[in-house]
Amino acid sequence: MKQPLILLFLLFGSALTQAQNVRFTTDGVIEFEKKTNMYALIKKSINKDNSSYMQSAFDAYKKSQPQFKVSKSTLAFSKDRTLFTPIKEDNSNSRGFFGDDPTSSQNNTIFTDLAKSSFIAQKNVYEETYLVKDSTRKINWKVTEETREIAGYECRRANAIVLDSIYVVAFYTDKIPVSGGPESFSGLPGMILGVALPHENVSWFATSIKDRPVTESELKAPVKGKQMNNKGLMETIQSALKSWGEYAQVALKAFSL
Repeated sequence: MKQPLILLFLLFGSALTQAQNVRFTTDGVIEFEKKTNMYALIKKSINKDNSSYMQSAFDAYKKSQPQFKVSKSTLAFSKDRTLFTPIKEDNSNSRGFFGDDPTSSQNNTIFTDLAKSSFIAQKNVYEETYLVKDSTRKINWKVTEETREIAGYECRRANAIVLDSIYVVAFYTDKIPVSGGPESFSGLPGMILGVALPHENVSWFATSIKDRPVTESELKAPVKGKQMNNKGLMETIQSALKSWGEYAQVALKAFSL
């Protein structure tokens, strides 16, 4: 009888020691990779009104460009603040007619104060730059039992709908107890390390995580741009794109993320 009890106490002590040694990261820098399925994106934009020139442009694109456009970004975080910053792309790798599509581009630098539920975003909308200050988006996440490993961290899946119609799949880890994520995605009980928008043909996934102190300069909010709130920006974009037909809604959706 004594041997099973001793074994039980040893196992309990080992589990307790392991739990005490688990490190919860509250400061660091995450590198993200954004992937856009350009073939799927372009194919969806072809219709009976534009097929005469769009189909040939698409065929030429497939001959010279890969299916997925890959962009990189960083997310610096410390306690309750994050700064999402796109890494400037090499302009020498031109993607021609479809290179500036707002869905595949990285348009936003976003500082988020999670404690105050507010953000400051520098948004590049074609030739204009806006500085948007507003409350963080409230997302009604539904956490599931599904898990996967991302950049060495076990993550749990959560699903949501944003902007009324965009289906979002996110993966977060509670080992980084900061409720942030790439772009404007946040609101889960841990850092979001992966986001996929299946119907929009785009995703963001962490490729590396550096657990280290973050300086104030690495969390400096953007300051340049015409100041307004989210509502003002949407009204401005809608007015500018009112003659663009169906594509206006696609562009508006991309700039809203």
